[in-house]
Amino acid sequence: MDNYAILSIISLMIVFISSLFAIFLLTVKTKNKTSNRLIAAFLILVAIDISSFFYHRFIDMPLTLEMIRMDLPSFSSPVLYLFFLSVIYIDFKLKPKHLLHGLPFVISTLIFTPRFYLASQEAKLSFMNNYMLTPESISTMIIGHIQVIAYIIAIFVILKKSKKIMLENYSNATTAKHKWLFQLNVISSFIFVVSTSKTIFKFYNDDFQTVNIARIIVVFLVLCFICWLILKALYNPGFFRGIDSKLLPVENMITKNETVINLPDDKVIQDQIQQLKTYMIDQKPYLNPTLTIQNLADDLQLPVREVSILINHHLNQHFFDFVNEYRIQHAKDILQNPAKKQFTILEILYEVGFNSKSSFNTAFKKYANVTPTEYRKKANHA
Repeated sequence: MDNYAILSIISLMIVFISSLFAIFLLTVKTKNKTSNRLIAAFLILVAIDISSFFYHRFIDMPLTLEMIRMDLPSFSSPVLYLFFLSVIYIDFKLKPKHLLHGLPFVISTLIFTPRFYLASQEAKLSFMNNYMLTPESISTMIIGHIQVIAYIIAIFVILKKSKKIMLENYSNATTAKHKWLFQLNVISSFIFVVSTSKTIFKFYNDDFQTVNIARIIVVFLVLCFICWLILKALYNPGFFRGIDSKLLPVENMITKNETVINLPDDKVIQDQIQQLKTYMIDQKPYLNPTLTIQNLADDLQLPVREVSILINHHLNQHFFDFVNEYRIQHAKDILQNPAKKQFTILEILYEVGFNSKSSFNTAFKKYANVTPTEYRKKANHA
């Protein structure tokens, strides 16, 4: 079997798997409709792009449609970016302003219009035969690569910002799933780098067999990526609890132009900290697995901004860590209590406010330097 045949088979597999999963995402009943539609659109765009390696064996595509097909992948990065936003922010909605993400496609179309779209059939054929050498293709390729890099950076920025906001406002911040989104962007970035390297190589090497090997490597990576994405999505159908897009990091709440007069004095701050700690010990709000900083502020009858600055700034802890410290201390009390030795680790983690074994084990080891099981053994032998 020659290299081109292998390339065609892998490409066909990608198109089939991507299309099948896209149909599933578009038809399955779920609360995450926007996220599902966006990732389905991304998979369809990938399938359209990859189809170029085999479709001409079965279809004689009109040149105009072929050019449009070649430009459609310019929507991939914007759609993936919007998908990230839809997963991260619970109040995300597609709006007319998001159509601006299609600007690179419009620019590309305008660039090709004079010498291709408005040209005769013979001129179009000649243009396509020399496509890689035309100034239009080179300029749109440069624009496309700049676009992808910009979106990759933008995704990393929103992931960093949203993770910080989540840790500052939610007691059950699911950082593991944030890590999954980070991995998704890293893997897609790696494939982009490999694909770009293949394109550059093609400019300086006209060995058809070597170019096909490079293409096989790229499409194989895409196949692995699609399979990984599908498995992750199936194992994590809810992704993670979104955050309110209106929330700001604490560092943004404390503006540089605030004067000392506007800030509470040390005694007031210390009194509020004591009130907070007393409330945490007496009322145990941390036992609520869905506790947020807004809930805590309501209970304390303090503005949420003050409570957020109090914990995240004056106590120098994320709200997530602040609450987990109380949960872990409560768990330690249970683990070293002989009267509660019949409690399983799973029962204890739910009892103290955690909602997953992995997050409980990670937090426990952070504060106790041992696993819950090891801590219980040491406590029983003390």
